[in-house]
Amino acid sequence: MAKNILLVQDMTGYGKVALAAIMPVLSHMGHHVFTLPTAIVSNTLDYGDFQLLELTEYMRGTLAVWRKLGFSFDAVSTGMIFSEEQAALVADLCRESSAKGCTVFVDPVMGDEGKLYNGVTEATVGHMRAMCAVADYVMPNYTEAAYLAGAPIQEELTRAEADALVDALRALGAKSVLITSAKVDGQFCVAGYDHVKGERFLLPFEMVPVFFSGTGDIFSGILTGRVLDGQPLQQAVQSAMDAIRVMILRHKDNEDHYVGIPIETCLDVLE
Repeated sequence: MAKNILLVQDMTGYGKVALAAIMPVLSHMGHHVFTLPTAIVSNTLDYGDFQLLELTEYMRGTLAVWRKLGFSFDAVSTGMIFSEEQAALVADLCRESSAKGCTVFVDPVMGDEGKLYNGVTEATVGHMRAMCAVADYVMPNYTEAAYLAGAPIQEELTRAEADALVDALRALGAKSVLITSAKVDGQFCVAGYDHVKGERFLLPFEMVPVFFSGTGDIFSGILTGRVLDGQPLQQAVQSAMDAIRVMILRHKDNEDHYVGIPIETCLDVLE
C-alpha cells in the first residue's frame, strides 16, 4: 500500500544526491512523496566549492501552515540538517508525527571515509544526535556512527566493537540502528539492530572500489521504501545493498562520479 512520505532533505542544483536521488526511488516504488527542503545547494559538496542557502525560516513557516491545514504523513525521512535551529524544528516535527503513528527514518548525513564533508562542522554532530533521539530507524555510515558515538575511527572493528557502536547509537534514543560500510573482522558489512525482532545482525558485502556521491541517499530511499512496504529490516537492508551494487557497476566508467549516479537510468533495478 502506498504511503505518504515526507522527505526533509537538501535540494542540490547540480548532482543526483539528497532529494534528487531519493524522490525518484520512492516514487518508482509507488509511494507518495512530499518535501521539506532544509537548504538549496549549488552542487554536491565533493566538488569542494559550493553555494548554500539555508531555508530555516521557510521551514518554520511551512510547518506552521501544514499544522493549520492538518497535513500528516505515514513516514518522515530526514537527511542533512544545517543548524541547531533546524534540528530543533525537525525533531519537534518527528516527535509530533511519531505520536500520531508516523515512522521516523534518520540518515545523519555528515561525512565519510573518516572525515566530515566540506562545510559540515562539529556542531552538526550534536544536531544529529538530537535527531537520533526521535528515530525509529537511524542509518549512519561508519564514519558518521563514530562521530555520533564519540568513538575513535578505526580501520577495522571486531564484532564486539561493532555491537558496542550500535549500542551507543541506541543509547542516543534510536530504536533500530544500521551502520553501513563498517569493516568488521576483515569483512565489509552493515552492522545493525532490529528493534522489531529484538536482534542484532551483520550483513556482509563486497566493496566496489568506486566512489559516487549520493549512494547513501539512494540506500536510505530504498531502505525506507522496503520497510514501509512491510519487509523485515534485514531483508530490506540486503535489497538496498544489492540494488546499489548493480547501479554502481552499471555506471562505474562514468567520467564524473561527484555528480552521482544517474538514478533515472537505474529504476529498473528496483523491480
